[in-house]
Amino acid sequence: MSDSIDNMEQIVASEEEMKLLDDPALYINRELSWLKLNERIFEEVNDRTHPLLERIKFLAICGSNLDEFFMVRVSGLKQQLLEGALKAPPDGMTPQEQLATIRMEVKKLLKRYSKCWKEELIPELLNEGIVIKKVEDLDKNQRNFIRSYFDDSIFPTLTPLAMDFAHPFPFISNLSFNLAVIVRDTENNEKYARVKIPTDLFPRLVEIPDRRKKSQNKIERKRERNFVFVEDVIASEIDKLFPGLEIVASYPFRITRNAEITVSNDLAPDLLTAMEVGIESRRIGFPIRLETDKSMPADLKNLFICNLELTDDRVYEVNMPLSLVDFWQFLDIDRPDLKDTPFLPYLPPAFCVGQDIFSAIEKRDWVFYYPYDSFNVLVNLLNQAAEDPDVLAIKTTIYRIDKKSPVIDTLLRARVNGKDVAVLVELKAKFDEAANIHWAKVLEEEGVHVVYGLEDLKVHSKILLIVRKQGEKIMRYSLISTGNLNAVTSTIYADLVYLTCNLEVGSELTELFNFLTGYSKMCDYNRLVVAPATLRKEVIKRIDREIEAHKLTGDGYIAVKLNGLIDKGIIQALYRASIAGVKIELNVRGLCALRPGIKGVSENITVTSIIGRFLEHARIYYFRNGGDDNVLIGSADMMPRNIKRRIEVLLVVPDPKLKEIIIEDMLNAHLKDNVKARRLLSDGTYERITPAPEEVRLNSQTWLIDNRGIWHGDS
Repeated sequence: MSDSIDNMEQIVASEEEMKLLDDPALYINRELSWLKLNERIFEEVNDRTHPLLERIKFLAICGSNLDEFFMVRVSGLKQQLLEGALKAPPDGMTPQEQLATIRMEVKKLLKRYSKCWKEELIPELLNEGIVIKKVEDLDKNQRNFIRSYFDDSIFPTLTPLAMDFAHPFPFISNLSFNLAVIVRDTENNEKYARVKIPTDLFPRLVEIPDRRKKSQNKIERKRERNFVFVEDVIASEIDKLFPGLEIVASYPFRITRNAEITVSNDLAPDLLTAMEVGIESRRIGFPIRLETDKSMPADLKNLFICNLELTDDRVYEVNMPLSLVDFWQFLDIDRPDLKDTPFLPYLPPAFCVGQDIFSAIEKRDWVFYYPYDSFNVLVNLLNQAAEDPDVLAIKTTIYRIDKKSPVIDTLLRARVNGKDVAVLVELKAKFDEAANIHWAKVLEEEGVHVVYGLEDLKVHSKILLIVRKQGEKIMRYSLISTGNLNAVTSTIYADLVYLTCNLEVGSELTELFNFLTGYSKMCDYNRLVVAPATLRKEVIKRIDREIEAHKLTGDGYIAVKLNGLIDKGIIQALYRASIAGVKIELNVRGLCALRPGIKGVSENITVTSIIGRFLEHARIYYFRNGGDDNVLIGSADMMPRNIKRRIEVLLVVPDPKLKEIIIEDMLNAHLKDNVKARRLLSDGTYERITPAPEEVRLNSQTWLIDNRGIWHGDS
């Protein structure tokens, strides 16, 4: 009887605890967390430890992030507002409340961007001899160059479109950059027109050649380089598009549309064809944001608002150049002194060309950390696989791939050499749909077995399997990565890659590929944790196990590095662990809905975020587990989409030595960062971590550059 009473009390206590953990005040709104990420990125624009052109790059990232935020998140809230939200987020904010707060926060960000551009970046560029000029400030020779450049190159590509009663309002595509032009006819009537700026054909920054004679002085200042924005070039010559009319004024503007793709299985024979049709829906999706120059008059602005069926709250006035994403082009300026110092990624001798890489993997497991390690590890492995007569098959997944991919090249060569090559190309990878359709066709044309992904789930896992005959045995070489098999992003994103010949891993990866390419059912795994089947269950099981271990040892500890922590179930499990006394350290680069430091709930949890030279993209899950360390790495974040709507893979790291390396040389380096890390406070704001005077400063990314190779046992 007493046992039954104890169980009853435990259940009641659990229900009370769960009721407490349902309190909306314990959760940060997802959309506002996204904007806080943009704030942290913007702090890097103001950080003078970065070279000047790299700081402008961070401003471009801010612009790109905001574009995606409006195309995906704000458009989603607008849809909820129209259709009725199905379920309130954990924080309880309604769509109306979220949209109102988003507008307020975005306007603050835009003011800060403008102030920084005008008062800091422009003067600092000038000080370095990089001058951003208006056409009206150019001298005669420079104006002549601009005039010739416009006449010879730009003018033939422009199409002015009238906006009046006799002409239908022109379609304005997503993220297109435009000029709204006011003209006056001979009868003094004002009319409006739209001119699209062809930024896909011409650089945003137009450099004006320096035709002055070089100074004979031995000591000469840095050569001044003059640039004008392409929209200013077009505006200065716009009268050539409207002969016989007076140009009153022109104003830049930009439209953002909903980016969700509509895919209809009824109208296409396969997913690839359905995606090709669906991509067009993004270009013509409903307008979600109008960006205008602050000087645009109200009547012209209202013309767009009415014809695009917008409301005033979707209009954002900007007091600086529009389309910040184009500011990436500043990195094209040939000034190495204003960019990050390059370094040579480490390539272990065992993975160099001419070495027996398969033998190296058979002897031991390997873990690599891009960009500190070289992507040639993978390229050389695949090159060897393509040429090795004993290799029977190569299987992999593609989510985002580079335009001139060495991975694609090796897969095609492997197929030419008679290998059985199977590639799952995820056609639904947002904003990479068209590129992936292209690669799917290229691979299919060469006889590669191509799977287009799954109808109801995105395949986000980054996995590779090489099957090779070795005497009478069949060997399987398994790769699990936290990031894409992409040579370009491997130099920008910080990702882990694990290579092993572990029999259990190879067997389970084979079963997973059979599920992805065929009709086999998804299995329960031991070395792999796979979403949506087991991810949430396995992570919560490990959190609960840590609670039990803490009751016995008093040293329960969880450390997690990931990109996003939004899932309510996972957050509640972490809250329960904190309440039980488990110490929890989270390094969450982006979105985080968990509130740390709340007395009685999350006072044992700390959350940091690192924004630096590289995009932190690795996912590492560490549970002390009573001294029997449990480490998982892979593609999954703790967000509902990763847990419910994607095929994600985490690897339970089998090698004890590599577990220690991942914990000590990688995870702990980031957790101890006191230079580029910010600490999340319970109110949802972030503060920079400032080292004490006696404390050693640690920039984890710099430390990893300086110490690359040590995790391979090399000096």
